[in-house]
Amino acid sequence: MKDKPLSNRIYGFMVLYDMHTTFYHNVLEGISDADALQRLETKANHVAWLAGSLLQERFDLANLLGISLKASSNELFKNHQGIKDGAAYPKLSECRTEWEVISPLLREKLLAVTEEELDNVIDFEVEQMSFPLFDVLSFNTYREANCIGQIALWRRLLGYEAMKYM
Repeated sequence: MKDKPLSNRIYGFMVLYDMHTTFYHNVLEGISDADALQRLETKANHVAWLAGSLLQERFDLANLLGISLKASSNELFKNHQGIKDGAAYPKLSECRTEWEVISPLLREKLLAVTEEELDNVIDFEVEQMSFPLFDVLSFNTYREANCIGQIALWRRLLGYEAMKYM
């Protein structure tokens, strides 16, 4: 990792954050917008929803850390909304462009998080739950890996070659 975080507790998250930042682009590489909406006669979340949801979570985390920006698809994904039949999901190229906007800004904020901030409890009104920032980062990191893995599976199900890690 090129920069050392202020808190030692966040070091492992930052290694994964950097990996996920790259993997997001790699896993979406070459998937057509038409294929991104395929559900293959299942109720599974399609690639477009997964990509948009991942993007939304980075914007949401950035907002928790004081960055006042919203994804262009905020209304479609805010408050952890599930997939909606017939909704107009953003093109993957739009998601990738916005990912490039928010990721470096969020990275800088994460590197500057203090031990005290990691212990701050955040209230999530919609979910009616509260968690320390450290737990929120833990879950978000897990979820990013999970969603990238789901898109990697969709790549294969849709006939694309496997995701490249480099």
